[in-house]
Amino acid sequence: MADTGTPAVVAENLTLAHGTFVAVRDVTCTIPEGQVTAIIGPNGSGKSTFLNAIAGLMDPVVGTLTVLGRAPRHRPRRVAYVLQNVEAPTDLPLTVRETVTMGRYANLGWFRIPRRTDRQAVDAAMDRMSIADLGDRHLNELSGGQRHRVLVAQGLAQHHDILILDEPMAGLDVVSAEIIDGIVHDTTDGCCDQGR
Repeated sequence: MADTGTPAVVAENLTLAHGTFVAVRDVTCTIPEGQVTAIIGPNGSGKSTFLNAIAGLMDPVVGTLTVLGRAPRHRPRRVAYVLQNVEAPTDLPLTVRETVTMGRYANLGWFRIPRRTDRQAVDAAMDRMSIADLGDRHLNELSGGQRHRVLVAQGLAQHHDILILDEPMAGLDVVSAEIIDGIVHDTTDGCCDQGR
């Protein structure tokens, strides 16, 4: 994505809480557009909470947060968010290709029929994550590292301006870690939490 001069994320005196527990207090920062940004801190320091707010999953208690110039809940759906430690339900018969295609759902019509451009985006994301050969396999047949690559491919397949990866390297095998590391260093459209 070309840099338009508008920051990707601006937080001013931002406080975020889960009920009465304050997870992030009085944060002011700017995350530039068109670059990779790492949010680093110890466990429990509020990294995932901050990413949840950027993705529009929670509102500030105090202060302001803008994403691509708008409040996260009111911006166009241009943020792809790959959560950490997402387990695949063993009784849900989703294939790898079906899972990656779910990243295109916001672009599909009422009947969720993928168009050629959607199929091309899915193919490109699967190729980029080296999972094209796993397309017909079910998620519950994959290793943890392979499942994580599938979820990153789902994020890449989305029509996004910001790609958020929450602890993308945690607990991965060497091959998956190298592939995701390549995505982090090659992409210029993301906000990435590298964790710990």
